[in-house]
Amino acid sequence: MHGTISAPPKSKNILTSAQLPKYTSLSMVVASLAVAFGVLAILGAANPVGGVFLGALIYFVSNYALSASVEGPRKAKDRLARNVVTGFFILALFPLVSVIWGTVSKGMARFDVLFFNSSMRNVVGDGGGAVHAIWGTLIITGLATLISVPIGILTAIYLVEYSNKGHLGRAIRFFVDVMTGIPSIVAGLFAYTIFSLILGPGTNNGFSGACALSVLMIPTVVRSTEEMLRLVPNELREASYALGVPKYRTIGKVVLPTSIAGIVTGVVLGIARVIGETAPLLVTAAITASMNMDPFKNPMATLPVFVYYEYTTPGADPTPYIDRAWTGALTLIIIVMGLNLIGRLIAWKFAPKAGR
Repeated sequence: MHGTISAPPKSKNILTSAQLPKYTSLSMVVASLAVAFGVLAILGAANPVGGVFLGALIYFVSNYALSASVEGPRKAKDRLARNVVTGFFILALFPLVSVIWGTVSKGMARFDVLFFNSSMRNVVGDGGGAVHAIWGTLIITGLATLISVPIGILTAIYLVEYSNKGHLGRAIRFFVDVMTGIPSIVAGLFAYTIFSLILGPGTNNGFSGACALSVLMIPTVVRSTEEMLRLVPNELREASYALGVPKYRTIGKVVLPTSIAGIVTGVVLGIARVIGETAPLLVTAAITASMNMDPFKNPMATLPVFVYYEYTTPGADPTPYIDRAWTGALTLIIIVMGLNLIGRLIAWKFAPKAGR
């Protein structure tokens, strides 16, 4: 009995399979950039920005044409939309990457032990550090957080659980929205005026700076916490009420634990919003070259104000001042990143787990 010999399988034809291979987009990006830079080089107008822009234009047109001829107009339009969205995403990353790269590359010049264990007391020119500004930033931001978080969370609880869309609730939301958009210098002038009326003209201390920052931080905490509390299903509240649990215990034992991850994220966003503010601290906390750990007496240095003065008031040789400014900016970014990591860890630790 003779067996039938089957014909060998045909290789997949890309032009008839109605689907471009996975490596097509990457290959066309490289080819488009090469063509764009080659054309600009021939024309004598070589420019990185122009080359990238022309390469992107060539890529969009050629990729759409190839996709339309192979996959059809519908898939070609989908591919074009995806490429445009991806392109704008990459474009949005350029400023962020540029800021990070510039700060890291220039900030490493003074990223040493001396910078983190010495102040600027009696220092002119080289040397010195920002330990006084680092502690001032942590103290003032910590006080602002202690002021803002209870006020913000309790206000959000009232708006969601107790206001019942009343006139007071609408008024509070209106003022919170107004506070969200006020310039930071206005918050600084407000705190400076209040403390000058109480303690006398020209009062500068860390606590007044913390109060100014809390004015900016409270609206962020209120809005983010309010949104998180609204995401808690009403069925959870009703189940708690059905068991005879009072409302305040339902809020404390059911509503807040369920939304704790979002609340912590909102608090971290509020801290990141104020930790880099310069204008209100220039007015309230001012600047000093010495270490001051008491927020209720005398001016207190902070990293944003330290960076500002180092950059705007250099000495005869500006290099050490500029280096300290960049290192201060890098330190501030590291602190913000650390706070974000701590916030995410807290949110993960206390968020409700599956099966609980």
